[in-house]
Amino acid sequence: MNAPLYNTEILRLAATIPHQQRLADPMGSAEKRSPICGSRVTVDVNTDADGRVAEVGMLVRACALGQASSSLLGAAVIGKTADEIATARDELAAWLGGEGPLPDWPGFALFTPALPHSARHASIRLAFEAAAEAAATAAAKAPA
Repeated sequence: MNAPLYNTEILRLAATIPHQQRLADPMGSAEKRSPICGSRVTVDVNTDADGRVAEVGMLVRACALGQASSSLLGAAVIGKTADEIATARDELAAWLGGEGPLPDWPGFALFTPALPHSARHASIRLAFEAAAEAAATAAAKAPA
């Protein structure tokens, strides 16, 4: 029996996205959009002297899967480096594409029912794609 694509946990996460306010003057910012469904996620990042995310702000205009993914990102991104976020982005894309194991990021197993629905993968990846780009930009601006 197949698990439902939208379940209570996905809907709960979609309704409780942390850091849902843009940063006033971010060190890095990126917006990603899914051409398939029109979902859009903007992520702002400030990093500390060690290049770790110190602050994050998001504007999320996405389907429930994109919102849930943004929620998972927001819950665990503080303290991560740009490289760690890029690794999570790449591992998520590989796993969704059937080319890798479940990534080591809290909550990704929740998207297992979406694996056969490739049209939904882009919206799941949006927050991580935007965060990886914003964090890389912020890290490049951080004082050495």
